[in-house]
Amino acid sequence: MAPPQEVGARSAALGVRGAVTSSHPAVSQVGARVLADGGNAFDATLAMAAMSWMALPGQCGIGGDAFAVVREPDGRVWTLAGSGFGPDGGTAEVYRARGLTGLPLAGPLSVAVPGAAGVVVRLAGLASRELADLWQPALTGARDGVPCTAKTRADIAGHVALLAADQGAREVFLPAGRIPSVGERVRQPALAATLERLARDPAAFHTGWFADRAVASLAGAGAPFSGAEWRLGGDVPVEAALATSYGGHVLHETPLPSAGWMVLHQALLLDGELRRTPQLGVEAVHWLAESARASFRHRFESVGADGTGWREALRPLAVTEVRRRIGAGQPQEAPGIVPAGDTTSTVCIDADGTAVSFIHSLAYTFGSGVTVPDTGVLLNNRLGRGAYLIDGHPNEVRPRRKPMHTLNAWLLTDHDGLVATGNCPGGDGQVQWNMQVISHLVDHGDDPQRAVSLPRISVFPGSDADTLDAAPVLRCEEGLDPAVLDGLEARGHRVERLPVQRGGVGGSALVVALDREHGVLVAAADPRMDGVALAV
Repeated sequence: MAPPQEVGARSAALGVRGAVTSSHPAVSQVGARVLADGGNAFDATLAMAAMSWMALPGQCGIGGDAFAVVREPDGRVWTLAGSGFGPDGGTAEVYRARGLTGLPLAGPLSVAVPGAAGVVVRLAGLASRELADLWQPALTGARDGVPCTAKTRADIAGHVALLAADQGAREVFLPAGRIPSVGERVRQPALAATLERLARDPAAFHTGWFADRAVASLAGAGAPFSGAEWRLGGDVPVEAALATSYGGHVLHETPLPSAGWMVLHQALLLDGELRRTPQLGVEAVHWLAESARASFRHRFESVGADGTGWREALRPLAVTEVRRRIGAGQPQEAPGIVPAGDTTSTVCIDADGTAVSFIHSLAYTFGSGVTVPDTGVLLNNRLGRGAYLIDGHPNEVRPRRKPMHTLNAWLLTDHDGLVATGNCPGGDGQVQWNMQVISHLVDHGDDPQRAVSLPRISVFPGSDADTLDAAPVLRCEEGLDPAVLDGLEARGHRVERLPVQRGGVGGSALVVALDREHGVLVAAADPRMDGVALAV
């Protein structure tokens, strides 16, 4: 049986004073420049976040959410979860009284309080440079225009009706009523003016002038925000990471409402199994697929952001029982929910060894499609995407209950310290592809670039709050030996053969690792996207 083939040929970036990686060259460039000028990992992350808002506007924005896992040089590992509540008046009964059977995926009723600005405030307190300085390249790009990539053009083309319905979105992304050409500059002057003000006082997003404007606009459009829940969105405390052992390492993840626990669940199910089997062979893919299905099944049945149902999946007896079922060899059913979404991320390690894995999103592409008037800020559709309108469900929409996320970020350590950190956008693919990359690094000793470049598999559907009746399949990307696919079908898996998933649909895995033998950092960017890894 032939080994799996990488989906693209790239080399990792090597450096001694820092490294960054992202899904867009301009984003990586500003991060590397900050590090080269003596900035720290928090500086670089803040600069890259703002440039991402310009270069990848369908994926992220200050009107979205953000999560981060951080390791400091003294060994402390902590996380930030920038995710807010739905409206205080948004009870399940209110939505049902409007004739809804599910939460809208666009428009004012799909919006949750954004949390990204709260993460910005927290990171800015650890930065060595002023936010206005770090955001200057992004502000320049917003005013002068960032060249439209094929990815952004495709995003706009696929969401014309959504963008056309909002004046602020229409003016930026459909100039003169048309889709921008590749290379044409996309200018966001209103957003530049907003961010210039917020750079001086980022807390105003949740408690000042911006908050007042956002709440008034949403409430006026029928979304029952009170303003009190919006203020709470700025409270992003430092939290301990979730952690478990995997292959002699410690795997750290972001806590709820992120999906980090699902990566830990898969790690517990897979620990010791993949190392003894051929990489991405029949047995390995079966275990990867079934561990993911088990996590999605438990999430759908038992998990909400304010509950403890996720802990049950990690208990030793529960893990042992699921491992027994997977080992029996038969594919299990998972809840029928269609995954989708759009996200982007960055990873950075600085000269002192501070590591930051940062991921941010508007939920679906261009989020709710709603801008806060005269600010250029697109708002997420996290409530519509992440919460259910299912009576009594632990993830049922409720005031002061955060909707569940697919976002998560990971970090690996061992007894000697930092090993690697990374993330991978991609909706419900995130928890699956992160686990696959981690396995390649730990179980097979792959270098970061090979780990992010190998073909990926994903169970479909996952557990997004969209459609509940999709037929379950195992999606396998080009690069696996055909004999592996035949073997999976012989075991009862419904295999869907996919070409290389470029342009975001196959994720964009990012990793920065430490090569202890040579004392260098090794940074990798997914060949499926336009991003690059840079090191100094």
